[in-house]
Amino acid sequence: MYAHLGWMILKQNPKRIGRTDITDLNSDPLVRMQHKYYGIVVLFMGFFFPALVAGLGWGDWRGGFFYAGICRLVFVHHATFCVNSLAHWLGDQPFDDRHSPRDHIFTAFVTLGEGYHNYHHSYPSDYRNAIQWWQYDPTKWLILVCCYLGLASGLKEFSKNEIQKGMLQQQQKKLDQWRAKLDWGIPLDRLPVMEFEEFQEQAKIRPLILVAGVVHDVGAFIKDHPGGVALISSGIGKDMTGAFNGGNFPQYCNSC
Repeated sequence: MYAHLGWMILKQNPKRIGRTDITDLNSDPLVRMQHKYYGIVVLFMGFFFPALVAGLGWGDWRGGFFYAGICRLVFVHHATFCVNSLAHWLGDQPFDDRHSPRDHIFTAFVTLGEGYHNYHHSYPSDYRNAIQWWQYDPTKWLILVCCYLGLASGLKEFSKNEIQKGMLQQQQKKLDQWRAKLDWGIPLDRLPVMEFEEFQEQAKIRPLILVAGVVHDVGAFIKDHPGGVALISSGIGKDMTGAFNGGNFPQYCNSC
C-alpha cells in the first residue's frame, strides 16, 4: 500500500500556508479573554490604570495619566518601531549580511536588547538577542530569571558551532572585500617570460631585480628601501633571492 504513496502530493490549504500552529494559545482562557476584549484592555491598562495608581497612591491623577500613560506609550511605541527601522540601518552585521538587520548597542538600549537584530534574524529560534554576557539584553536576563524561578522552561540556544561558523564566514567575506580593494600587482600567470640574459640587458635600462624567478622593477622603491639606496642598487640586474630571504648582499658588502 505504501509503495503507491511516493507519487502523491499533498494539496495545501492556501489559507494555512505560512501560518503557525497556535492551538495551545487558542485553548488558553486568559489569552482568549485578552483577544476578545483587546480594545478595552489596551485603554484601561494603557491610560486609566496608571492614572489610578498615581491618583490613589499619591494624589497625582494628571501626572499618572500623562507621564505613566501617554508619555510612556509614546516612548514604548517609538522604541518598538526602532526594531523595524533603526535596527535595520545602524550597526554591524557580524553573523549574516544577506539581509538588512544589524547589531548596535544604541538600538539595543532603546529596545531592551532587540537592537542585536542581526543575531535575532540569523538564529530566530534562540531565546537570546545577544550572546555575550556584557551585551545589553535585559529581555534575555528576564527570561533567565523566569527560568530560575520556574516560570519559563525549554529555553532554546542555537548551536555554538553554527554560530561561530556564521561569524567566521562573515569575517572571511569582509577580508575578501578588503583584499579586493588592494593592489596585488599583475598575477604571475599573466606576466611575460624572459631569459636571464634578457633580464640583465633590461636591467641596464631600468632598475630590475630577480627574486625567486620573478623580475621586480624597484625604481619606485629604491628611495624607501630600509637598507638604503646603495644597498638595493647593488642588486640591480642580479638574482637576489638569497638576500631577500635573509641572506647578505655580498656584492655590496665586498665593496665596503
